[in-house]
Amino acid sequence: MDPAAVPRVPVGSGRTPIPVIGLGTWRSPPEEVTTTITCAIEAGYRHFDGSPAYVNETALGAALREQFSAGRVTREDVFIVSKLWNSFHAAEDVKVGLQKTLEDLGLDYLDLYLMHWPYGFQRGDELFPLDKDGNLLYSDVHYLETWKAMEKCVEEGLVKNIGVSNFNSLQFQDIIDNCSIKPAVHQIEVHPYLTQQKLVRFCQDKGVAVTAYSPFASGPVPGAPAEVSNLLGETVLKTLATKYNKSPAQVVLRWLLQRDIIVIPKSVTPSRIKENIQVFDFELTSDDMEAVNGLNKNYRFMGPFTFKEDG
Repeated sequence: MDPAAVPRVPVGSGRTPIPVIGLGTWRSPPEEVTTTITCAIEAGYRHFDGSPAYVNETALGAALREQFSAGRVTREDVFIVSKLWNSFHAAEDVKVGLQKTLEDLGLDYLDLYLMHWPYGFQRGDELFPLDKDGNLLYSDVHYLETWKAMEKCVEEGLVKNIGVSNFNSLQFQDIIDNCSIKPAVHQIEVHPYLTQQKLVRFCQDKGVAVTAYSPFASGPVPGAPAEVSNLLGETVLKTLATKYNKSPAQVVLRWLLQRDIIVIPKSVTPSRIKENIQVFDFELTSDDMEAVNGLNKNYRFMGPFTFKEDG
């Protein structure tokens, strides 16, 4: 697909254009990242989402630099997203965490930097610091302190935009009420089993773009109910896929896009990477949209942390 055919929407105070479909890299093995990025660039992707918690940013950076060196894309062509991990929530650690990500990616700046979760962990090198009984060790740093430090990173030119991820509406409103720089994006889990209608509308009403991760749901996972174990096998999605001569995955992506939600499907399979971006040549009817909405079970797959959601 011609990259120019992928719509971009302006986000943040600088109205930075972000492609409405990006490539997620969670659970992408480092040894497969180079092939994945090459395939994605060829398919028309220009938006790439990462995090130090995915433990593949060094490989992602190397793959991007290879594309730059080969002249397939320039740094200005792509929109790169990363996240501040929970162990770096203290104000003095925020820039440190960001600079480590920039070093791993081999970049001078990020297009978007997100606070990955509203909760900080104990400072240190462990992604998930645990006590002797296996319980997560949290810090008492408030996310507003973290946000203020992220704002300084914008002022220093290290990031163009900042945002949040996995916040509920109360936490999100707290940021809005106390910020100097409003979040450009809120990245949350959204799929037909978790439609997040209220939270999505809440963010969009504030002028903040929403990005959906895990659009195809993350199941099956241990302990998940059987009724949420096979989203793409749902009759509703298969029927619509037949109607439009598309795949169930493409139907889900179209459903998200028609809700004005940016989406970052993850895949390392070339055929699926190409398929996931071929969603701009059909449109679901309002009845189709409601049919997909009807799959909602308010079921959340992601969450090593317990937090209240009102969506």
